Amino acid sequence: MKARAEEIVSVLREEIEHYDARGGRAETGTVLEVGDGIATVHGLDRAVYGELVEFETGVRGMVLDLKRDTVGCALLGGEAGLKEGSLVKRTGKPAGIPVGDGMVGRVVDALGAPIDGGGPIGAVETRPIEREASGVVTREPVTVPMQTGILAIDAMVPIGRGQRELIIGDRQTGKTAIAVDAILNQQGQDMVCIYVAIGQKASSVARVRDTLEAHGAMDYSIIVSASASDPAPLQYVAPYAGAAIGEYFMSKGRDVLIVYDDLSKHAVAYRTLSLLLKRSPGREAYPGDVFYLHSRLLERSCRLTKEYGGGSMTALPIIETLAGDVSAYIPTNVISITDGQIYLETDLFFSGQRPAVNVGLSVSRVGGAAQTRAIKKSAGTLRIDLARFRELEVFTQFSSDLDKSTQQSLDHGRRLLEVLKQPLYHPMSVARQAVILYISTNGLLSDVPMDRVAEFTRDFADQLETAHGDVMEAIGQSGDLSGPSIEAVRAALEEYKKQVSPTWQG
Repeated sequence: MKARAEEIVSVLREEIEHYDARGGRAETGTVLEVGDGIATVHGLDRAVYGELVEFETGVRGMVLDLKRDTVGCALLGGEAGLKEGSLVKRTGKPAGIPVGDGMVGRVVDALGAPIDGGGPIGAVETRPIEREASGVVTREPVTVPMQTGILAIDAMVPIGRGQRELIIGDRQTGKTAIAVDAILNQQGQDMVCIYVAIGQKASSVARVRDTLEAHGAMDYSIIVSASASDPAPLQYVAPYAGAAIGEYFMSKGRDVLIVYDDLSKHAVAYRTLSLLLKRSPGREAYPGDVFYLHSRLLERSCRLTKEYGGGSMTALPIIETLAGDVSAYIPTNVISITDGQIYLETDLFFSGQRPAVNVGLSVSRVGGAAQTRAIKKSAGTLRIDLARFRELEVFTQFSSDLDKSTQQSLDHGRRLLEVLKQPLYHPMSVARQAVILYISTNGLLSDVPMDRVAEFTRDFADQLETAHGDVMEAIGQSGDLSGPSIEAVRAALEEYKKQVSPTWQG
């Protein structure tokens, strides 16, 4: 009996030591009303803003509104089966998204689920969608260039890694094309590119994916899509989810380029949610915290010091204006948050100047410090020359008799505009940009017929890459255009002019 008692005691002791309390407390509430992607819940007294809650149908929601007696939740899924009285419980966790290296090359929704038919994604960890931006101590100054491959931008509105450069303009002026070109130009640069589509047509997102696929850019790209057919909560979450994915790679020491296309539709989605949550409307019916909506998103883009990983996240937010009104509420908000803007003008676009970058309204407040020496040296007078040309063009449009110097300035300006025209999805290398800028800003194209300038510069750069590859390689590696390289370029230009000049008379 004694042995039996000791055996029972040892069994009990082992059970107590390995006891796992399977019963637990979960704070639950009930749905008071549901509709339009919003559920009003009673009973979740300890709910936290941004917390994930789970409804009895399995659908999850995100807490976005805290009132005295109720909590407003945005549904991250369908509302089928939810009704008044449905149970909802807290998870105690912030809304998050699964992240991992397996996301590269995939198309996912705002919750990180694959939507490209390529099977499941092996997530490494879950990161919160909303996260406090890196502090000042963890940040490094922007000193490394992020080349877009677009001559007009890299020469006059340069972008550095860790910068936030706004792309702004009316619809159908080439905003997305500039972002896609920037992604294509990162091939071989060891950079992860994330394209976040907010409120776009599904066909437009598919077109972007096909373009990236055709140029081999999906090998280092991720597309996060919350299309126009998705509910407002998913469109609201999408850019934060993209930023969370970017921060995962940034924390690993990688460089990231993230495009938000576009934040105008994001603001509209947030306005929809806010009005459904019965918040007081303000200017243009946007809630009072709409500035904070985008500032806390874009502030997450930075360049980290080596002690904190050394990665970077460069943001290219896109804003759509109405009739070129950059002084509207949302455009002025985002302009004040970012480190510069690329303004695309409708009149320039339809006059054939593509990309339609307005030099006067476009600016980069940081990227000049990261610009390569070759381009900085070659493009030194470009902005001034174009500004002078614009001014002269306005004053002389009704003049018939112009003096020689004015005529030369106008011709020089027109040739510069021809040089800055660039075909879609044809980004240029640094060496190619430096050579084209050098021969155009130094007046070496003054004897080339106006209608041949664009073709001439393109063909000359092609021949230089073929016949003088060592010169182009030296410029690309050193990032500088100096003595021997300049002499080689000038000699090659004179030789090429002799070859093609007979065709100008024909």
